[in-house]
Amino acid sequence: MRNKWKLLIPVFILAALAGAFLLYTGSYYHADASALAALASDEGVSVTSTDYGWLFDGPSETDALIFYPGAKVEEAAYAPLLHRLAAQGMDVCLVRMPYRLAFFGISKASVLMDQYDYPHWYIGGHSLGGAMAARYAAGHADRLTGVILLAAYPTKALDSALSVVTLYGSEDGVLNRSKLEAGRGYLPESARETVIEGGNHAQFGNYGPQAGDGQAAISGLEQQRLTVEEILQNVFVTEEKDESVLSPAGAV
Repeated sequence: MRNKWKLLIPVFILAALAGAFLLYTGSYYHADASALAALASDEGVSVTSTDYGWLFDGPSETDALIFYPGAKVEEAAYAPLLHRLAAQGMDVCLVRMPYRLAFFGISKASVLMDQYDYPHWYIGGHSLGGAMAARYAAGHADRLTGVILLAAYPTKALDSALSVVTLYGSEDGVLNRSKLEAGRGYLPESARETVIEGGNHAQFGNYGPQAGDGQAAISGLEQQRLTVEEILQNVFVTEEKDESVLSPAGAV
């Protein structure tokens, strides 16, 4: 009987760990009503539910961003930001991650780039999603044009040929500043870093306040407008840019 219980102990431990993991991942930040509204198509952007998440198909025929969401955040929370970006000239593939953790879906970008025919591919994400996007970019620079890091940092060197922009809010209480500093050593010399004055961590998405975050001094709409403006001006490197792409985005 004792030997039987000894054999069952590892099973109980694994079951407990699995239960704890599911409990942890089952609690997450939900997209708010404004985010869900941005999943609707309009005259400028066609929004389609796909097997990998969502496609925001705007006027671009040449440029697309693969976007990895932050940890434990419903992917639809980023719809307002990405709808705005697509309307201004960069289509977006918003990726749904296993257990809402980009760590488990780092290589999903490869499948998407095989699925669509864009000459210029960018990859990016928010928080953990941004860090995992950077990890993918570190090993696949030959397939990418640029990298967009929202409150995120790389942990491996990024190729000097990549156009890279890092953005974070001055009031961000979640971003690890020491790791952000260490991550600068992995960026190309041409990389641009921008602090959004008054912005915080959560307002890159629309999922409400985040534990440990600072109080934003600007609206989420303004933080996202500035984010899109920065992306289009500093990472969007297609040779012939339509001047309308660089105009301020309208509200979604």
